[in-house]
Amino acid sequence: MERKISRHKVKSYGMWILVILIICAALYFIIDEFVPHAWFATQGTDWFKQHGVRILFIAVLAVALYFALRKSIPRAMHLAIGKGKWTKKAKEEQDKRIKTLSRVFILTGGVLIAVIALFMILSELGINIGPLIAGFGIVGIAVGFGAQYLIRDLIGGLFIIVEGQYNVGDVVKIGNVSGIVEEINLRRTVLRDMDGIVHFVPNGESGVISNFTKEWSRVNLNISVSYNTDLDHAIVVINRVCKEMADEPYWKASIIKTPQVLRVDNLGDSGIDIKILGDTKPIMQWDVMGEMRKRLKKAFDEEGIEIPWPHMKVYFGDTKSEVQNNHH
Repeated sequence: MERKISRHKVKSYGMWILVILIICAALYFIIDEFVPHAWFATQGTDWFKQHGVRILFIAVLAVALYFALRKSIPRAMHLAIGKGKWTKKAKEEQDKRIKTLSRVFILTGGVLIAVIALFMILSELGINIGPLIAGFGIVGIAVGFGAQYLIRDLIGGLFIIVEGQYNVGDVVKIGNVSGIVEEINLRRTVLRDMDGIVHFVPNGESGVISNFTKEWSRVNLNISVSYNTDLDHAIVVINRVCKEMADEPYWKASIIKTPQVLRVDNLGDSGIDIKILGDTKPIMQWDVMGEMRKRLKKAFDEEGIEIPWPHMKVYFGDTKSEVQNNHH
């Protein structure tokens, strides 16, 4: 669908360019043929012959280059990302990377084409672009001292996008802020946390970035049982519940590696912690762990396995009479 829309836009822009060229050619013919003695018919046509045609050529060439860029960049990104390590990645992730990188490169290339075309047109109009370029350089230096943070953000955003550290839809932690990525650009990243709060994080201040949903996610769950529990029996029950869940069609689509008991993880104050590990598709680990907790609670109730709760044993020590009796 996107391909059809983009082709339609290309045809539409091409028609507009063709219409503009036809209008310019018609105006040139009318001025040259029907108003031959007017000043604008002599001076104007001479100027148009010398500079106007070049300006039109520059404008048309710039537009053609931009459309060529829009068409070639996505294909180049598809060829580059579809090879090597990317061939083993999910198609959804490849599409997100292609779309993100294509947008950045097309925007950058479009700006460069527009700037170069503008300078060439100004030169054809008789404007000396040397001082203008020098002025841009001086302004750039002046702005550079006051825009160091902006430049740092742009460079940081470029590395984030090119390296694919995270994409829209990933759950990440940037500094002390965690949330789902709603938007990325060269300057900043937009995160929305579980409370619905939107955080705007400058890319230059990202620091350590943790991606919870890159390529695949992990179930890392500790289940506690009481000290009077037969651990072998509890492990059998846990593995059975996990396998039954992973075999169901609904959850099978989300589970990559069936969760199972890894080890007895801790002898706690109130119970024994059993660690469960497994792999899921990105962002599905929390749904899988929530369902596992519900099923394990039901299975433990049926099997008579006690889930401990915090409790305290109070010991007052020997009374004085008991101590005396012990001495006798």
